[in-house]
Amino acid sequence: MKKVITYGTFDLLHYGHINLLKRAKALGNYLIVGVTSDNYDKYRGKLNVSQSVIERIENVKATGLADEIIVEEYEGQKIDDIVGCKVDIFAIGSDWIGKFDYLKEYCQVVYLDRTKGISSTELRNNKHALIRFGIVGSGRIANRFIPESKYVSGISVEGVFGIHEDSAKAFFEKHQLAFYTINYSEFLEKIDAVYIASPHESHYQYAKQALLSGKHVLCEKPLVLSKDEASELFALAQLKRLVLMEAIKTAYCPGFLRLISLAKSGKIGEIKSVDAAFTKLVPPHVREMQSEHAGGSVTELATYPLFAIIKLLGNNFVDIHFTSCYKQGVDIFTKIDIVYPHAVASAKVGLGVKTEGDLIISGTRGYVYVPAPWWKTEYFELRFENLADTEKYYYKFSGDGLRYEIVEFLNRIGKEIYTNQDESTQIVNIIEMFKNKMVEITQI
Repeated sequence: MKKVITYGTFDLLHYGHINLLKRAKALGNYLIVGVTSDNYDKYRGKLNVSQSVIERIENVKATGLADEIIVEEYEGQKIDDIVGCKVDIFAIGSDWIGKFDYLKEYCQVVYLDRTKGISSTELRNNKHALIRFGIVGSGRIANRFIPESKYVSGISVEGVFGIHEDSAKAFFEKHQLAFYTINYSEFLEKIDAVYIASPHESHYQYAKQALLSGKHVLCEKPLVLSKDEASELFALAQLKRLVLMEAIKTAYCPGFLRLISLAKSGKIGEIKSVDAAFTKLVPPHVREMQSEHAGGSVTELATYPLFAIIKLLGNNFVDIHFTSCYKQGVDIFTKIDIVYPHAVASAKVGLGVKTEGDLIISGTRGYVYVPAPWWKTEYFELRFENLADTEKYYYKFSGDGLRYEIVEFLNRIGKEIYTNQDESTQIVNIIEMFKNKMVEITQI
């Protein structure tokens, strides 16, 4: 008897899961299926699992393909199961190629081709919603999106669009997608939602065309480069009953959400100051440093600290001032000072200047300290005059964090939340003020 084993969450069981089980079954005479436990899914950063382990086991059992079903409960269990059950073949989807090569010491490892392409008919026949995603762009951030999407239920990344066919094709092959194209209209016909990870100056046109075509839009920051464009797109999304969301991963991670709620709860008193910094050093030749691609520290990095400031102090500031250091037409460092009626804030961003990347929220009773990198918010402290009163908070930030914004995006689609995003519009407004020199900028 040749035993085969495979593992998965199998949440919202769909035809892709069933195809994998069929292919695994065909490799031998006896198929063991490991279904992840609820606790193990949380541990490994799998988000928005909507069915309990019991429900998922029952769904796998109903396929009639599993000869035996076990529950995966801990890291390293695969080796124990393979040895204990005398397994001959470990089978898993090809989107995990290389990840489980360490098991070759114990059995044969087979990576099964993933199911490519979801037809409308298959979607209608599937009782669970499965959102077909398409990606605009094939750069660094786009490449991070694919592995992060594996930890989210209800999403299938189908294809990629790019203006350069060679890079789009390479991305398609690397991630085993169903299609690639350099025709944006053709691209939109094959998907339900688009993730825009192209250069900043292209966001507006891609987002607008997608919304006009009836597609939900998740767009990298900055959403667009003018307040009027942001207002137009949000109004269009609301009119079309579509979700338009800026991809600010920090905004949706557990630690940051808890941080905001504690800071605004009154625990540190009335907030009087917010200071946030985000800097990184990049080579001079990259896109982020090219003025023709809307490069610079503000357009590239300011979204994160500005989001924290606006989330804590609101939209209604009364004055703003920029102090910048330029190199070859691009700001390599900028300090943004914002004055509110009863508080002040500062944001430091830099692509050519490095500083401590922390966040400090100052209140009349105490303050919140978040060490670098605060935008991942894994740890923070509430500090008071009496050091003995210090409270420490720890949160897990899984992977690259994109999975948090994907989950939020899917939740908004499911709950039909199409409301305007005032925070994103105000962030774009501030970026536009700087980019178009609508206020005084002190150069250093």
